[in-house]
Amino acid sequence: MHYGMGRHGLIGVIMWAFPIVLVSGIIASVIPIILKWLIVGRFTAGQRTLFSTFVWRGELVDNTAELLAVPSLVRMSLGSPLYNWWARLMGTRIGRSVWCETWWLPEFDLISIEDNATVNRGTVLQTHLFHDRVMSLETVTLGQGSTLGPNSFMLPGSSLGQRSIIRPGSLVLRQDSIPQDTIWSGNPVSHVEKVKPTDVEQHDMQLVHPKS
Repeated sequence: MHYGMGRHGLIGVIMWAFPIVLVSGIIASVIPIILKWLIVGRFTAGQRTLFSTFVWRGELVDNTAELLAVPSLVRMSLGSPLYNWWARLMGTRIGRSVWCETWWLPEFDLISIEDNATVNRGTVLQTHLFHDRVMSLETVTLGQGSTLGPNSFMLPGSSLGQRSIIRPGSLVLRQDSIPQDTIWSGNPVSHVEKVKPTDVEQHDMQLVHPKS
């Protein structure tokens, strides 16, 4: 008596496994997109109280994306046009030839990544902070050709100028505006050097961190 599915059965399972896993991944990635536009719509800058439905609707979308989309296609597609396409559908403004290797984009609509920018692994583009049970939302912008180094953070309201570079493990504070063609490093960031000679005057290199 012959037991098992045999060689032909095994081949059949393998042939069916790929399309099933692919379709499952697509469905898992699409669900957060649909949910986001149905219950939240477009995120906008402003303030929301902690116990408002807005905050919890946003949390629901964020957790759905992390539990469904990230473990499936999103994690595997980081740094590829496929991931950029997914992030655009979630509301992020992403230019051409962008390398984005992080899914930590909390409020997608408040993030703008311009052409040829690089967002490395382990980075966070933080678009909200809580203070006294109030959620404050601000935009985060990466200019054309700018680079955010691995494991670096950008806080709400911050921006990187064109071709500017943030070195690994650095923190760009809230509402910091990094000048173009410069290199910054540290926690919080401080100016290191120019990328190349520009018309930016020396006093423009002194970044003033807003008082809290």
